[in-house]
Amino acid sequence: MTAPLLAVRDLRVAAASGTIVAGLDLTVAPGETVAIVGESGSGKSMTVKAIAGLLPDGVRASGRLEIGGTRLDLGGPKSSWRGVRGSGMALLPQDPFTSLSPVHRIGEQIGWAVTARRRTGRVTALLAEVGLPADVAGKYPFQLSGGMRQRAAIAAALAADPGLLIADEPTTALDVTTQHEVLELIADLQRGRGMGLILITHDLRLAQSRADRIMVMYAGRLVEEGATADVLHAPAHPYTARLAACDPPLTRRLPVLPTIPGSVPQPFSVGAACAFAARCEFAVEACRTAEPALAEVSAGHRTACVRPETAARPVADEDHAGAEAAPPSEATPLLTVEGLAKRYHGAAAPALAGVDLELLAGESVAVVGESGSGKTTLARCVAGLERPDTGRVVFHDSAAGPRRVQMVFQDPYSALNPGLSVGTSLAEALAAAGRPKSEVGELLELVGLPAAYARRRPKALSGGERQRVAIARALAPRAGVLVCDEPVSALDVSVQAQVLNLLAELRRELGLTLLFITHDLAVARQIADRVYVMRHGRVVEAGPVTSVLGSPAHEYTRRLLASIPAAH
Repeated sequence: MTAPLLAVRDLRVAAASGTIVAGLDLTVAPGETVAIVGESGSGKSMTVKAIAGLLPDGVRASGRLEIGGTRLDLGGPKSSWRGVRGSGMALLPQDPFTSLSPVHRIGEQIGWAVTARRRTGRVTALLAEVGLPADVAGKYPFQLSGGMRQRAAIAAALAADPGLLIADEPTTALDVTTQHEVLELIADLQRGRGMGLILITHDLRLAQSRADRIMVMYAGRLVEEGATADVLHAPAHPYTARLAACDPPLTRRLPVLPTIPGSVPQPFSVGAACAFAARCEFAVEACRTAEPALAEVSAGHRTACVRPETAARPVADEDHAGAEAAPPSEATPLLTVEGLAKRYHGAAAPALAGVDLELLAGESVAVVGESGSGKTTLARCVAGLERPDTGRVVFHDSAAGPRRVQMVFQDPYSALNPGLSVGTSLAEALAAAGRPKSEVGELLELVGLPAAYARRRPKALSGGERQRVAIARALAPRAGVLVCDEPVSALDVSVQAQVLNLLAELRRELGLTLLFITHDLAVARQIADRVYVMRHGRVVEAGPVTSVLGSPAHEYTRRLLASIPAAH
């Protein structure tokens, strides 16, 4: 049996507040891909930062690590990693724009891990290995697209020939085709170099398509591990089963997406109990009085659950499947976009090149496409945040007038003022719309939050709760149209399902019309009646979501669908 490339024993991570990761073991064989999955707060990123010796100040680790014959005490000084980090292992962070220095050229940054004597030729060779031309070495990160920046970050990570690559959500910010290209590149490099790969992700489809083994974490604990097919096709822990059920299907629309009620607890608050017990419909007294140990349910497949048989109970198909949602009965045009064109100063190509679009009252329309296709520019023009060069947005009903069109942005944390309480932000929006501030509680309850949340600041909320507040603020002027720009792309799959269900419910209750921008075709399948596919500033295909995603007529749409990992 081949010796593991990496072996971690009894990894524990703690801060002043308490435990973050509790007693985790991890092995990676040469050439193997191990995915670590779980919701935000599960301890995934802290696990790999501890392994790489990159924990933030005030956070400490303990345990034992062996990589490539070198043994380390995880609680030892940071200098211990000098002979390991780079040549033994390398970390590829989530966002290449923030991980790459904005004031140094790409070639310089790749060359930092290469001796001066070999630098020029080595940098050129590394760029070629990741599919970038040699002239990229002289460019700055802001001059590259998102996919090119990620390729440059991969080249920098590989400069010292590591045996293990740790990729922390490496494709979260990328569209589906660029994501596919980057993942294929990593797989090719892994095969060519014989590298081990730890893949941190909350995307179960991605894990299913790329990983040999999966480790499922929850509240700092390992709750299930095993071969990918065993864990995802026959989950033995209710958390794994619920997480998989939340993943929206591409081939059919569910009237209600399965969700996991509640949120991930702080690891240090769990005590002697199953961390998932408070959210588990199958929990019994034994789950609340002792932490279950990992036990084998089949060869190589282990779970920390006293009732593993409960995970086999169907969640999505039996409990939630149903007929397609009916299109809106009213076919009145609410607004139309006619010949919209927009070119930004200095851009080689237009952002919009003659776009036509129609929104009917009460319907949900998705706009999909790669980064740079013009989706966001179109959304901002409809919302009045950008002025087109030519063309126009025509409102056919006072319910869709300019003030009644409101935007919900991708990142609710940056969209909300961190210095203001939730109540103050909503009161300001109500006042601007001529509504009384006393309706703050009503707004919060409309989006499924307690009125008491008005006293909290954005940093005290989870990502899903912040997005609910952002939606509440958009509803303050009694909006008739919500323009949603990637509102769930930064959320865990379980929280994403909650927000999509909320938008569907608000649409039914308030008669809202949605213009939904997304690069996730499975999300579009769940939220939209019709879909527009954009490429290079133009609409290349449009129609009912069932026909466009079920039987696409344009080659570009077919390519988008083919790029989705393990589509179901």
